[in-house]
Amino acid sequence: MASRSRNSKYQVQLTDSVVKQVDEGGDSGMDTAIENSNSFKECGLEKVEKQATKIHLIDGEKGGVGKSLFARVLIQYFLDKNFPFFAVDTDRSNPDVSRIYENVCREALFSEDEKKFYEADRIFELAFEKSVIVNLPAQVYPLVTKWMGRNNLIELGKQSRISFCKWFICTGGYDSVQLFLKSVKHFDNKIAHVLVRNLGLEDDWSSVEEMEEVQNAIKKYEVKMIDFPKFYSRERNAIDARGITFDLARNSQELGVLGRQRIKSFMLSAYEAFETTGMLP
Repeated sequence: MASRSRNSKYQVQLTDSVVKQVDEGGDSGMDTAIENSNSFKECGLEKVEKQATKIHLIDGEKGGVGKSLFARVLIQYFLDKNFPFFAVDTDRSNPDVSRIYENVCREALFSEDEKKFYEADRIFELAFEKSVIVNLPAQVYPLVTKWMGRNNLIELGKQSRISFCKWFICTGGYDSVQLFLKSVKHFDNKIAHVLVRNLGLEDDWSSVEEMEEVQNAIKKYEVKMIDFPKFYSRERNAIDARGITFDLARNSQELGVLGRQRIKSFMLSAYEAFETTGMLP
C-alpha cells in the first residue's frame, strides 16, 4: 500500500508537470511533454522528483570486524547533524544496532528463502524518502550482490537519484583485505567504496600499505580510506552492558568524567574521519 501511495504521488507530480508544459507551450508544449515523459520511462521508470539520497552499506563480510560499532557511531553522527535518514539492521543473529537504536532503526533480511526473498527490498524503498544506513551481517556478500544485480539497483538508483556507498570495515588481515578487493573489483566503480581501517583491531597497517594490489585498487576504483579510531574496551563494555546510545553514554554520570571524555574524544575522531570522505549524508 505504501509503495502504491508513493508512486501515485510521483505520478501526480509528473502529471502536473505535463499540464504546465502544455498550458505554456500549446502544441509544441505537448510535444515536449510527451518526449520528456517517454524519456523518464527508461527501464520502466517514471522520473522521480526527489532529493538525492544514498544507501550506506556497512560491510566487512567477516564477523567481529567492528561493523555494528561503526554503524552505531554513524547513526549517532547522522542524529547529531540532524540529517534525515533511516537505519536498517539486517543482522538477525546479533541485532545490537536495532536493539540500542530502536527508536530510529528498522529491520530487514537478506535471504535465499523465497518466502523472505523480498524483505530486503524495503531498504531501496526507504531510500526514495531519505538516505539509509544499513548494518550488514557477516557472510552476506553473495546475497547482497545478487539482490543488487537481480533488481538492477545501480541503474534503477541512477534513474531515481539513489546512490550506494559501501563502508568496508577492514581488520588488516589477509582474508579481510581479499574480501575488500573482491568487492571493489566486482562493482568496478559503479558504487563508491570507503576502506575503513579499524584501529581498534590493528594499529600497524604498514603491511597493507605495501601491498601493490591494494594500492592499485584504491587508485583505480577511487576508494576513499579512513582510520576508525580505537574505542577502549572499558567504555565499550559499559555501553554494551547498559544497551545505551552514544548520546546517553557521553552524558552518563555513571561512566565518570574521564569515561565520558574518552567517549567524546572517540566520537570526535570518528566524525572527523567520516567527513573527509565526502560521502555524507
